[in-house]
Amino acid sequence: MLTFYYARGTCALATHIALEDAGADYAAVRVDFASEEQRKAPYLAINPKGRVPALVTDQGILTETPALLAFVAQSFPAARLAPTDDAFAFAKMQAFNSYLCSTVHVAHAHRMRGSRWADDPAAIAEMKRKVPESVTNAFLLIEQGMLEGPWVMGRDYSICDPYLFTLSQWLELDGVDLARLPRVVEHRARMAERGSVRHAITMETAE
Repeated sequence: MLTFYYARGTCALATHIALEDAGADYAAVRVDFASEEQRKAPYLAINPKGRVPALVTDQGILTETPALLAFVAQSFPAARLAPTDDAFAFAKMQAFNSYLCSTVHVAHAHRMRGSRWADDPAAIAEMKRKVPESVTNAFLLIEQGMLEGPWVMGRDYSICDPYLFTLSQWLELDGVDLARLPRVVEHRARMAERGSVRHAITMETAE
């Protein structure tokens, strides 16, 4: 059985949804960021990065959302969460998820985690000020060219969809004008109707 480590309100939701989509047998373990559990020895033994998500498998421990999503898709092929038999299509899907991880999520993180990149309070404040613009520009690329519709990769639902949904949950907090992203907003609403999404969110928000 898989053991999945997550924290509320984080990108771990994407993998949580994918595990539900796949019908995986897994145990979900919440990491309490409020008490800085992610910085304590028991969790650091699982993920020395001190971040979520992390997935304990029979073969070892995986971290980083794109890797976890690909693992879920390849481990549960019957769920058809990725075109694993088409190298180009799979790489295209990975390119999208890599963009979310390396560009979109990083732009978002500048709003509250600027101290990762700078010590000067003025520099941190400037990074925070820039977030509405940088996140908007990142999502406009998705809106105008990457989101094929109705799902990210077109007709077929894939592991790109829970990842986009997860990051799009933060748009309002990042000061983004949703009117500029009608297709992203429509995708977010479509995702919210899925049973796997509702179940994962319920699990993460339950006391």
